[in-house]
Amino acid sequence: QVQLVESGGGLVQVGGSLRLSCAASGRTFSSYAMGWFRQAPGKEREFVATINRSGGSTYYADSVKGRFTISRDNAKNTVYLQMNSLKPEDTAVYYCAASVLPIVGVSRLQYNYWGQGTQVTVSS
Repeated sequence: QVQLVESGGGLVQVGGSLRLSCAASGRTFSSYAMGWFRQAPGKEREFVATINRSGGSTYYADSVKGRFTISRDNAKNTVYLQMNSLKPEDTAVYYCAASVLPIVGVSRLQYNYWGQGTQVTVSS
């Protein structure tokens, strides 16, 4: 089992940047694929990005491709989401998630563990 704690959210202006972090407990962090999801008010939780166990493979939602970068540091048990060129539509609660599957995609059902979320607000 793994516990996930997100940090780094906040208020930023349009065009600004934020880096989210997700710290995982336990000694088996490298055995989990990791993902970031987000949920805006009144909307479904949606996929943002995912990274495989080694960090060598990533995949992004079209809405964030070219602006967001997911990465991980297995020595620090942490996954990151660098968010650049932020837009008002990026406003949401951002969640990190861990999956025991060797290959994961965009479905929430593929992820086993979730953090509590961190709020990102992009003001215009």
